[in-house]
Amino acid sequence: FCNRELKVGGLKAMGFDMDYTLAQYKQPAFDKLAFDGAIEKLVYALGYPKEVLDLEYDHKFWVRGLIIDTQRGNFLKIDRHKYVRLAYHGFSPISSTTRKHLYSRTFNKVPSFTEKHFVNMDTLFQHVDAHIFASLVEMKDRGDHEFLDERTYEEIYRQVRECVDLCHRDGVIKDEVARNPEKYLVLDDGLFPMLKNYKDTGLKVFLLTNSYWEYTSVVMNYLFHGKKVDDELKKKNVWLDYFDICIVGSCKPAFLVDPYLNLFRVRPEDGSLLNTDGLFEIEALGKDGAQKFLNMGKTFQGGNWNHLQAMLEIDAGEEILYVGDHLYADVLRSKRTLGWRSAFIVPELSEEMRVFHENVPLSKKITKLRKLRDELSLYGDMIRRTSADPESEEIQAKLQQIEEDDVVIKDILTKMAEQYHAAFHPVWGQMFNAGYQDSRFAFFVQNYACLYTAKATNLGLSSIGRSFRTSGEMLPHDKLLADAGTKFTPYVDERETN
Repeated sequence: FCNRELKVGGLKAMGFDMDYTLAQYKQPAFDKLAFDGAIEKLVYALGYPKEVLDLEYDHKFWVRGLIIDTQRGNFLKIDRHKYVRLAYHGFSPISSTTRKHLYSRTFNKVPSFTEKHFVNMDTLFQHVDAHIFASLVEMKDRGDHEFLDERTYEEIYRQVRECVDLCHRDGVIKDEVARNPEKYLVLDDGLFPMLKNYKDTGLKVFLLTNSYWEYTSVVMNYLFHGKKVDDELKKKNVWLDYFDICIVGSCKPAFLVDPYLNLFRVRPEDGSLLNTDGLFEIEALGKDGAQKFLNMGKTFQGGNWNHLQAMLEIDAGEEILYVGDHLYADVLRSKRTLGWRSAFIVPELSEEMRVFHENVPLSKKITKLRKLRDELSLYGDMIRRTSADPESEEIQAKLQQIEEDDVVIKDILTKMAEQYHAAFHPVWGQMFNAGYQDSRFAFFVQNYACLYTAKATNLGLSSIGRSFRTSGEMLPHDKLLADAGTKFTPYVDERETN
């Protein structure tokens, strides 16, 4: 799906993230590795109550696009106008009155939700953080543990984040995936044919991932061979032939904004690192310096966008398309800072579209009822404006009847809207909508993702000559005029006729 026109043939390079982009994970098995590892660290390393070990993970409770208020222990779903439409404290819903009191706009101050204690759930990895944090919020509120009473919600979240992050670095996750990759990784037959096709047509293809070399090698070897391979075959890393450049441990989003990060060369045979002089070394190699630099090895760790673009020999960001799953680190930052073209991977999209299709009749009924409420409001407004005596009993009776009819329609509409949103998710509703507005998640997807799709290999279904075009955008007045039931009367400015 296209938000900004893109001609694939005009690109010079295409890059991919690995986790949840080239590599899709089986749920809840994969998340359970981080969940179980994190709660053990909380208990045995940080002294949390033993009851924490009894927590159970439910990945279906969460969706991307939420905001975690770590200061209050709340989870928020907001619309594109930064209005909080739905809020939970731990796993408990917050009443409308309380929600509006906590997050309403006050004079001369509009909530930005960019303060440090607000955390955006931009990636599927954060479902684990959210579930542990919500569970500990509930446990703290019960007041059964002095240990939790002595800590703020913010402190608890910070320690949860540290423990989950440590699981990604200390082997709890990567060692288990290496032992049983078939249990956690989803194979995709279209992956390497797609990469080969891009290279064959002259595009430079690169891998840019925050995962370190050892884990990247495990995952990519499994995806390439379709099975777990022995150490001898693993060390050959045949999959690297499908990439011109491979950068691991990139530390996005810092990679995209910090020009002072150093670049190291990785030896694929053993994962050891070698220093490089980066841009200076490429320049010192003279003519064809980038190619000479890559001839010494095309696998790196760290660095920044300057190194990557120098190795690609590309100056204009718009000649690079980067495909990733992290709304902030992959899409927003690369687009806003560097001008790269972006493709956003939304694995949840397939299910969202399926549910949407099944509920089209209900959606149409909701639209009709909303339109009926608008018509009632217009009718009441016309009566007030055109009546010779608006305060007469007859007029007041008509207006009273309009209000009563509106209340009845509103009640029916509320129940239908609840049914519609619950079809997508029993708690958070439709991912791309908050109430009748676009959600904040949808707002950022629309504004920063040139393309979005359910999986990376969908891009391979199009040829290099494909041009993606938008379907056209309409403001409310355009939508009104596009409605078949609208009658248009041209406006005449009386000042111009006199």
